[in-house]
Formats: sequence, structure tokens, C-alpha cells
Amino acid sequence: MTFVTRFAPSPTGYLHRGHGFSALTAYRAAREAGGRFLLRIEDIDATRCRPEYDAAIFEDLAWLGLEWETPVRRQSEHLADYHAAIETLRERGLVYRCFKTRKEIDIGRAPHAPTVPYVGAPLPADEEARRLERGEAFAWRLSLAAARDALGGFDGLTFVEEGAGPDGETGVIQVRPETAGDIVLARKDVGVAYHLAVVHDDALQGVTHVIRGQDLFEAAHIQRLLQALLGHPTPTYRHHGLLVGPDGKRYAKRDKAQTLRELRTAGMSAAELRAELGF
Repeated sequence: MTFVTRFAPSPTGYLHRGHGFSALTAYRAAREAGGRFLLRIEDIDATRCRPEYDAAIFEDLAWLGLEWETPVRRQSEHLADYHAAIETLRERGLVYRCFKTRKEIDIGRAPHAPTVPYVGAPLPADEEARRLERGEAFAWRLSLAAARDALGGFDGLTFVEEGAGPDGETGVIQVRPETAGDIVLARKDVGVAYHLAVVHDDALQGVTHVIRGQDLFEAAHIQRLLQALLGHPTPTYRHHGLLVGPDGKRYAKRDKAQTLRELRTAGMSAAELRAELGF
């Protein structure tokens, strides 16, 4: 079986060292395996994605020396595919309309209390019809209860994680989708949510290995569940450690981490950055 992996950034900001490390990690794995490396642009959030960030992704990765297959898949061009997947789940009674806002869900929670995953249920048909007639916004949520019934429980759901064992060996992880609750799969402002789009695209593109940061480890649990519900194969996962800055915090867009563009402008060469990152 051909080894296929991908780097799938969202154009919501400029790439930083952490992104470079993740892209180079996946790229090196593909090269060492004699496999394929894909670039995918996850631009479903039209409220945050920007053309300048999109263009910069290609510039930065080319500067680092990466090569990828074309054409590059852009999620914004395939919303109909994701809507069809949601419709499949709806027909099987696995999703429900949720009219609650985030604020409504948070009401009643004590300040600074740990976040509890939301679990809901479909509204009575007559109430739902009234709210739809009034044009109220809603999100499609995956029903964990319905998913559990459909699969006969979650005990048989696992995924392979490379480096999961005490000595860094490959291990089998038991899926715990209840830690995420009834996740949102689509909502009005963003036609489809991250988990569904990723699962669909990884299956469509034949991705055999998902190589990404440790911060996305928990995402594998709900994505494995969606793979089972949609009849998709499950890739092998490898969640690498995260780079941290001098302050001990991981590099992040929201913290305005120094970008690859800024490093380049400051005179750093791609070879110097690759050496700094261990490549």
C-alpha cells in the first residue's frame, strides 16, 4: 500500500515555526517511505480565511523546499460533498438540529469550572417545525447516543498511534468519543465543521498516515467515530510533539508567534531554519 500523508493548513494567519516543523515532519516521512505528500487548504471558515494568508502558505512551503502534488484540494470548493455526507448521517438519524447558542449552553456553569462536553437531543417535531418556520439558526450536531446504538457501542473502535507506547513503539488507542460530546458538524456561518471535512477528505484522497501536532490527538477520537459511521478507512496516526518558544509556550497564531515570512525578511535562510528545526 502506498504511503500517503498530507499537510493541511488553514489560511487564517501566516505560518510560523510550528507549522514549518509539522510540514517538514510529514514531508520527510513521505520521502522516507517512498510515498506521496499532499497539500490541502482547509479554508471552510470564510469569516477568518484571507487570500493573503492562502498565497503565503504556498510561498512559505516552497521556500522551505517542499514539493507537493497538484491540483491542491481546497475545501471551500467542495462544500456540496460535505453537505451530502451530513445528509447521509441525517437520513440515518445520527444528527439532530440544535438551536442553542454557545451562550445558552454556558448559562448555569460556574465561573472557571471545567468545560463539560455538550450532550443534547432532538426537539419534539412540532417545536422544531415552529422554530424552522421562524427562521431560527441551528447547527447540525452528531448524536453520540444514536451513534452508539448504530455501532453497538464504542468498545470496538480503535486507531493505531505511532509512538504511543512507553518506548515510542506503535500502540492501539481505544476511542473515547464521549470526551467531545455531541459535536457540531455544520452550522449557519460555516457550512461544515472541521471534523467532518477532514474525515471526508482524508478518505477521498487516500491518506494512509495522518501526521500532525499533539494538540490534535483528541480530534482523532471523534474522527475515528465519523470514519466508522461513514464507512471510511482509518489511517494510521502520528501526533508529534509541539515546538515551544523561549517563554515555554507553544507557537500559535493567536499569540502572534514570529512567522516564516518575518524570519525570511530578517535574513534567515531556509537551510538555517531547517537545521534549527532538526531537518
